[in-house]
Amino acid sequence: MKQWSVASSIIEDPSQDAPTFLLVANRRRNDSIDWSPAGGVVDPGETPLVALTREVVEETGLTVSGWDPPAYQVDVVFLDLDMHLTVVTHRATGWSGSIVIDDPDGIVQQVEWCDYGRCAELLDDAPQWVREPFLGAIGTNIDPNAGWSYEVRGERLATAEVVRTASPDA
Repeated sequence: MKQWSVASSIIEDPSQDAPTFLLVANRRRNDSIDWSPAGGVVDPGETPLVALTREVVEETGLTVSGWDPPAYQVDVVFLDLDMHLTVVTHRATGWSGSIVIDDPDGIVQQVEWCDYGRCAELLDDAPQWVREPFLGAIGTNIDPNAGWSYEVRGERLATAEVVRTASPDA
């Protein structure tokens, strides 16, 4: 089974009256756009936090000064593609800089600070394994040891059946 490891972020702007969180718009191979927290694949030889710090700079221009322990982990098994995706998400403890997109992959198209309602709106079309844990983490305090697990049946995301097999309240 092919293994993918991804590091993801929760970055909040504490200078706002209401909590606002950073999301990025990603252009996919089929030219569609979807939103997600900043982050990306952990390259061979990288630690997840080194990869996450690198990805955030590339995707947003922001430099994160520190990360909390994992806020949550997501495991997704793509049954028909023989793949397993693990996503570990960390909350930034501080950051500096201005929004500048310098994504060498050319995937990130836009960056936006969003309140909870706007996050929910933008993530409405995101995969279930992106949307549910992120909105749960920014809307409530999720136990960092709690996990989210999903099984995906089908070879195309647009038509795949996604089943949550475990969540923090399971």
